[in-house]
Amino acid sequence: MNWFAELARRLSMLFRRRRFDADLEEEMRLHVELRQQEKIQAGLPPDAARSAAMRRFGNPTALREASHMAWGWQWFERFLQDISYGLRGMLRSPGVTAIAILSLALGIGANTAIFSLLDAVMLRLLPVQQPDRLVLFGHGRWVGSQDTLPDRSWDLFSYPFYREISQKNEVFSGVTAIDSIEFSSHGSVANGGLELINADLVSGSFFSVLGVQPFLGRTLTEVDDRAPGAGPVAVASYSWWRRRFGGDPSILGRTVNIEKHNYTIVGVAAPSFFGASIGQAPDLWIPLSMEKEVSLGWNGLDEKFFQSLYLIGRLKPGVTAAQASANTNLLFKQILRSEYVGPQPSQKELQSIDHALIELTPAAHGLSQIRWHFALPLEILMTVVGLVLLIACANIANLLLARGMARSREIAVRMAIGATRLRLIVQLLTESFVLALLGAALGIALAWPASHLLLRMAAGGLPVPLDVSPDLRVLGFTLLLTVLTALLFGMAPAVGATRLQLTSSLKEGRSSAPARNRLAPILVVSQIALSVVLLAGAGLFLRSLRKLTSVDTGFDRQNVLVFGLDESSLGYQQDDPRLRTLLQQIEHRVSQLPGIRSVSFSFFTFNQGEWSNDVTLQGIPRTPENSHETLNNVVGHQFFATLGLPVLAGRSFASQDQEKSPRVAVINETMARQFFPGMSPIGRRFGMGDDPAHSGDYEIIGVVKDAKYVALQERPQPAIYFSWAQHLQFLPNFEVRYSGDEQQIIPEVRQAITQVDPNLPIGDVSTLSDEVDQSLGSQRLIAQLSTLFGVLAVFLVCIGIYGLMSYAVTRRTNEIGIRMALGAGRYSVLWLVMREILVLAGAGLAIGIPSAWGGALLIVKLEDPHLLANVLFGLGPNDPVSIVGATALMIVVSIFAGYLPARRASHVDPNVALRYE
Repeated sequence: MNWFAELARRLSMLFRRRRFDADLEEEMRLHVELRQQEKIQAGLPPDAARSAAMRRFGNPTALREASHMAWGWQWFERFLQDISYGLRGMLRSPGVTAIAILSLALGIGANTAIFSLLDAVMLRLLPVQQPDRLVLFGHGRWVGSQDTLPDRSWDLFSYPFYREISQKNEVFSGVTAIDSIEFSSHGSVANGGLELINADLVSGSFFSVLGVQPFLGRTLTEVDDRAPGAGPVAVASYSWWRRRFGGDPSILGRTVNIEKHNYTIVGVAAPSFFGASIGQAPDLWIPLSMEKEVSLGWNGLDEKFFQSLYLIGRLKPGVTAAQASANTNLLFKQILRSEYVGPQPSQKELQSIDHALIELTPAAHGLSQIRWHFALPLEILMTVVGLVLLIACANIANLLLARGMARSREIAVRMAIGATRLRLIVQLLTESFVLALLGAALGIALAWPASHLLLRMAAGGLPVPLDVSPDLRVLGFTLLLTVLTALLFGMAPAVGATRLQLTSSLKEGRSSAPARNRLAPILVVSQIALSVVLLAGAGLFLRSLRKLTSVDTGFDRQNVLVFGLDESSLGYQQDDPRLRTLLQQIEHRVSQLPGIRSVSFSFFTFNQGEWSNDVTLQGIPRTPENSHETLNNVVGHQFFATLGLPVLAGRSFASQDQEKSPRVAVINETMARQFFPGMSPIGRRFGMGDDPAHSGDYEIIGVVKDAKYVALQERPQPAIYFSWAQHLQFLPNFEVRYSGDEQQIIPEVRQAITQVDPNLPIGDVSTLSDEVDQSLGSQRLIAQLSTLFGVLAVFLVCIGIYGLMSYAVTRRTNEIGIRMALGAGRYSVLWLVMREILVLAGAGLAIGIPSAWGGALLIVKLEDPHLLANVLFGLGPNDPVSIVGATALMIVVSIFAGYLPARRASHVDPNVALRYE
């Protein structure tokens, strides 16, 4: 058989049906006419000849059907017929259809939007060759100093360690190093003006290990990374090349000046490659050999204990993850023994080396800080939108159940003329599938902008270079979800609508449908139970967010502007006297402006990272209680006044605290309480690190109130403030406390800074209050969306209860008329209906409250408690206020949704009701 010819005939039959039917009719007519002529020639009259010819030919209708089955796809034609019939049925009930499509669109669209973000953050593979062969070095136990080897989990490594592991391993075809910090600096391109440039520092093996080919020119090589300062070259990202140069191929050979050093652009990366970190999009990749030049003094290329690099290795062909782990850890211990301890290691050092471990984890999805922040919120939101979709499915199933009962006579007629029950179920499911497809199409249209809105909400309004537009994977997820949804809400109504008594349905018509359907109340009870779970969760997240926003930060966040400055772009060094003069002039010039109350520089304000170190106290032996790390910050003299941090004891920094004066520091009250219990810390001395010889380097001159440094959820921790006059370095934050109009103050401060040095780049301006709010991005996202979906669930429950009770009242109109004719009053009829509503609500609450309680306990057991604490701050997962509030709201909603049908039932005219069929 020629399959291609057969396929062509069937396709022709499908798309040229009218011509096929005409040809078939013509052929059948010719056959009949020929047979009729034969009979006439045999002596029969024309009428008798035609009758004989027709009997000989057979049933034309049956022959047509047989021809269609032989030449076409009957199943596909029936499918198209079912779709056409379903669409006509939907148009006959536009209100019900609109409600169903809108419900599905909201449910499927919400799932698609959340999944788009989940896919971009957690599931999408790096656009590199064989990403499944990449592994990340991390989660090991590693050394803290040369003298001791305390076990601690880590995932950052030094450059010397990278060199040794890449040269001596036997399981990786290549290893690459990536600096854990993305450097942002103002630079100039081809001697142009200053602009912000983001750069990643990577080893020369970066592109070859990942398997990324250049779009133009070449990528970085080992030659570019052979020695410090030996690789003043850069590879541009495709997006930056298009945005900055308009795709001009002459970019090769141009220079980019960063921190007064020139870098020659030697290539452009592939269009799909954005780097190894999700949520980051560097403009340039620069060799690690240029670390000192890019970071102006930050030079860890020769420091064995300067752990700042992520390491990624590519497994050799045939090497398993277990083999790679065994070889890596054996080599790791050998390197520790030979390079990181003295010639005569102590017993403690040897024990620490024996327990040292590097865990190799899959790196196919790349590095990501936002993955850690958004993993739990996205999982929670996927669960929430899944419950919303279940509620929508239950709602639509109820609508279809009512519609199926109304069509009982139609279905009975079709079964009486030969339609099988399976055929009718398939038709009804096809109608459900069409409904689901229409809802999915609208849902995808809603999900497209919603996914970008979700990303902005999650990032606190800050731009995040992450593509969350629906792709083939997301569309595949949506299609699968659509099919499952159609089966979920369509199967039970289809089966129920075809389960009827044929004879009684044909005789009695509409009244043959049962007044009650057992499945409909079950669906409403399920909706109420799921809504209680959603509302309880939304209450938890809202209460947690409210507690977080009311946390005492320790500082006064109101009326404080934070300007970003980039002094390093001017070519200053850390100890350059001109830098001191620049900062002093800026402080003086801005403080003279009207409306300015105080100004200061600082290294950190809030939620900008942390810098920590061990301290050694003079005259106090190191113990587990006083050897913890402390947070450190370098600040200006007016920092505490600018941020509103009260000084509790001693004094703040003053003009006498200069470069050549005794070094001083201010500590917070937690450090005072923890390190100096029962004594005054003023006048006490300490040193940084664990060398007792330096324990007297700093004198404590003051104690300030505890503050939040990195996150609002953090517990009080010891902190030390140093004076910038004694630690001259780049301070990227310039804080201004003001009174008056913010929009007037900002340009005046900008102008004052420009008057000091017109070349000094001024970055983004934010308020301290905005910085605090931005730290709550994931918590606010969960609270807002869970509340939105909770409200949507309540709306769907209202529709479900109203629809069920309206249908029940309509079906029981005759019964209600009899009751009222026998003396029942309006209030008794009202209570008759309301009692049924309260029973349904009670059943839903009886299921929903334990489900909310048990689900919360399950989340606590399955999830990391530290991650969960970021979502639920100051609350237990079974907060009674949230559960009671959800319960009360559902009772009110149920009564409200059922009151209108109950009131309509109580106003039924008995005379009309007794004649109602």
